[in-house]
Amino acid sequence: MKKSLLQSSRPKLHSHFINGRWGQTAPNGKSFENRDPANGQLLSVYPEATRRDVEDAVAAARKAFGMWRQVPVAKRGEILLKAMRFLEERKEPYAHAMTREMGKVLSETRGDVQEAVDTAFYYAGEGRRLFGQTTPSELTDKFAMSVRAPVGVCALITPWNFPMAIPSWKILPALLCGNTVILKPSSFTPDSARHLAEALQEAGVPDGVMNLLYGSGAAVGIWLTEHPGIDLVSFTGSSLTGSKVGETCGRIFKKCSLEMGGKNAQIVMDDADLSLALEGALWGAFGTTGQRCTATSRLIVHERVFKEFSEHLVARAESLRVGNGLDPKVQMGPLINDAQRAKVHQYVQVGKNKDGATLLTGGQILCKGDFENGFFYAPTIFHGDTGMTIAQEEIFGPVTVLIRVKSFDEAIQVLNDSVYGLSGSIYTQDVNRVMRAIRDMQTGITYVNAPTIGAEVHLPFGGVKRTGNGHREAGAQALDIFSEWKAVYIDYSGKLQRAQIDTHGSEA
Repeated sequence: MKKSLLQSSRPKLHSHFINGRWGQTAPNGKSFENRDPANGQLLSVYPEATRRDVEDAVAAARKAFGMWRQVPVAKRGEILLKAMRFLEERKEPYAHAMTREMGKVLSETRGDVQEAVDTAFYYAGEGRRLFGQTTPSELTDKFAMSVRAPVGVCALITPWNFPMAIPSWKILPALLCGNTVILKPSSFTPDSARHLAEALQEAGVPDGVMNLLYGSGAAVGIWLTEHPGIDLVSFTGSSLTGSKVGETCGRIFKKCSLEMGGKNAQIVMDDADLSLALEGALWGAFGTTGQRCTATSRLIVHERVFKEFSEHLVARAESLRVGNGLDPKVQMGPLINDAQRAKVHQYVQVGKNKDGATLLTGGQILCKGDFENGFFYAPTIFHGDTGMTIAQEEIFGPVTVLIRVKSFDEAIQVLNDSVYGLSGSIYTQDVNRVMRAIRDMQTGITYVNAPTIGAEVHLPFGGVKRTGNGHREAGAQALDIFSEWKAVYIDYSGKLQRAQIDTHGSEA
């Protein structure tokens, strides 16, 4: 990296958001830099949270919980609606800031902010719905119902690839249900988390209800997960880290929601619209530089169309314009950092040398000319088989593997040959195949004639197997992790009634 970039003037040191205040950070405290992955420019500096910061945030959240849980749900929804309007007004500057710290192209960061807008709009509406249930009692003069109650203080640990959308998936339903929250975003994208917190503060979220701490998962994330004052942990990230979070929460009886890895596949059958399937494959594999848990990292193609499809895919991948995401002509930005690029390149070497896969295009670090100061990688396509490492492990970069199959049944078998089960896609004109695919794909999300990416906020998001622990984000289903069901019985008979006993009598 050029020396001049490393010697950029140091910008303002930002601060944590605790109990409604952007606190002053001690000048001798530890901090980290936020840099543009496209050129290395220093964007901002943030503090590393200390244990004292964690204690302060938990204390503030616990104190605020007693008040916030009693605010009418409709009123909580109105605050989310105000936050939505602030996000709409600032969509463009927030998107530009996100591209600079995360790298993905501007059209995608606009979509990221829009997803937070849509999520706020959706959960604001749930403020008038948050339904429980009524049901007949088996006894006379007795009323039975179930209602939702808040969980308490929620620690929300989020990744860098969707730095506003994913935090909004967690924060907004948690707040609507009456919980208070502490957000610990990725250290690679702190600006976007700060912008979301600012919008919520200006919308009128009371002091202590929403708190924001910066720092590493190895320190701050662990402190939050283990803290006895935290009632729930919601984590999005790698399966390795998620398994440790789940183990800790299980040991200390803490509610836990895990959204983790994926090795998603798109099936292309012999009757598919190949032009449409090609567009889907390019977007699914190389959108967000492949840094999505739903990225299309496997392409399962019927042998009758394999040659035509693969040739066109390689040509289109080689024509993709890679560069700074702020350039409107660029179609794929950099990877988030040098460590992620090194990881991707290591997998490529495994594919070529250990797996024996055929490299069809890409496979190299881009580091000359305009790429000199960024973390760029060429769009990469292999031809391999389902047993290869690159076809089994999540790479999280612009790498996809073409796998040839002879039949629909084999395609489904290959798609399911994964420890993950997040997203799957099939391109076909045969409605019978479509229905069988919907039934037989071992995925939490299934697309028909569309790529493996593109979830909408009013549907549940999540997967099976090692992708998660069964909970879902987004949609009405997200309310289930952020609330507790309470059964309520009201007996107005004026006498003791014994369920199961007085209904059916008892044997002598």
